Amino acid sequence: MARKFQNLRDKMTPAQRARASAMSRALLDEMPMHVLRRARQISQEQLAALLDIKQSSVSKLERRTDLYISTLRRYIEAMGGSLELRANFPEGSVNISSLEQIAERRGR
Repeated sequence: MARKFQNLRDKMTPAQRARASAMSRALLDEMPMHVLRRARQISQEQLAALLDIKQSSVSKLERRTDLYISTLRRYIEAMGGSLELRANFPEGSVNISSLEQIAERRGR
């Protein structure tokens, strides 16, 4: 018999709730592409149609370990999101400006 999550949460101590919350945030901070797609409730077939590619190409893309930022951007945008690129240093983080804008400026 299934139990409601709220019932389980109510039985947790504040420390256990804090630990569970931290663990869920960590899992959401890093997510493989296929898990992100599934979390958005989008099938490979639907995403392929949005990207105007074959379903098998979406599958290959999700298994790649190296891809162009522009490809990743299209993938994310097809799911309704936007891609931000950030460089993290000991002194702090820096958002990388749009690489498309940099390429356009160099082409002038």
